[in-house]
Amino acid sequence: MSVAASLRNESLIASFERAGYLRLAPAILQPAGPFLDLSGEDIRKRMYLTTDARGHELCLRPDLTIPVSREYLASPLAGQPQGFCYLGPVFRYPRPETDGASEFWQAGIESFGRPDKPAADGETIALGLQAAAHFGLTDPAIRMGDVALFAALIEALHLAPAWKRRLIKDFNYKASLAEDLDRLSLGAAQASPEYQGVLSALAGSDPKAAHALVADLLSIAGTTAVGGRSVGEIADRFLEQATLGAQASFPREISALIEQFLAVAGTPDKAAAELRAFARNAHVALDAALDRFESRTGVLAARGIDVNRILFSTAFGRGVDYYTGVVFELHDPQGLVKGQLVAGGRYDGLLTRLGSPSPIPAVGFAVWVERLARLRSAS
Repeated sequence: MSVAASLRNESLIASFERAGYLRLAPAILQPAGPFLDLSGEDIRKRMYLTTDARGHELCLRPDLTIPVSREYLASPLAGQPQGFCYLGPVFRYPRPETDGASEFWQAGIESFGRPDKPAADGETIALGLQAAAHFGLTDPAIRMGDVALFAALIEALHLAPAWKRRLIKDFNYKASLAEDLDRLSLGAAQASPEYQGVLSALAGSDPKAAHALVADLLSIAGTTAVGGRSVGEIADRFLEQATLGAQASFPREISALIEQFLAVAGTPDKAAAELRAFARNAHVALDAALDRFESRTGVLAARGIDVNRILFSTAFGRGVDYYTGVVFELHDPQGLVKGQLVAGGRYDGLLTRLGSPSPIPAVGFAVWVERLARLRSAS
């Protein structure tokens, strides 16, 4: 990294510090478990993994949200409102379609514990736009979605709990969501015939006993991990298939309703109006989620952001499992640099899954500083 680039990055971090965010520098080598359990397929399959002399699985950090969250939870500030900023390298197997780099630098912020969620969301998105402007990009393409709206829809539908969990998890994976919507409209899950009978037998069994049995069978077979998943996770997925397979057939109207919801797109105001009409016509309760959505739009407008520049889509997700609310990405409108330049969202459930005894609201974003630097050079 050149001296000029280093100074520019440090200037960006200084702007985050002036906004009240404390700087952290988490270790590069991290426990692999939290990333494997919580990040999602895209990050999981691109991680650099290793094992120490005691058999503990470690990784080069593939992002900084989880390391910063863990340091916050280990600090005296845990549970209190506090924001943090960071700058440093992250490591993932490269994607040739973007920049092909296995090591790249990210800056960013994470905001924890603020109960005023629309205001915290608005501040986060505004700081993300300021970060892009720091590199000369004053009019990025703004893409936005909201996991909470989709979750509210799924919770309002008459579906088995296992299907609700599955569809909400699918939200960030368009191919999986489309496949599961097809399966839902057809009825039972299409399990391989070789073990369909086993799944049927397990469907009505005691969950703990069934999990122990499947995990033991996998261990006896010599299975330790597949695709970054532990034996316990593999057992969970196998048993989930049994539960999904027991789901009775549903009318095509349910899948059609979900697909109608996922077709809503436009400015935030236009989308909100369409979604309120959709909720009335479909007789589903989305008022609370839509109230939060519109409050966030109001906060953004009050901060001087032209919300008509935002392309909102109910189908937009980020491929990361822990997001629970707003998600957003900033892109180069000219397409000179591929991939997101700034991206983040709300992840209220992550800290509980990392060990917090009570839920802690959280929102943040990461900045791909090298992509922004290349864009600055190209313009």
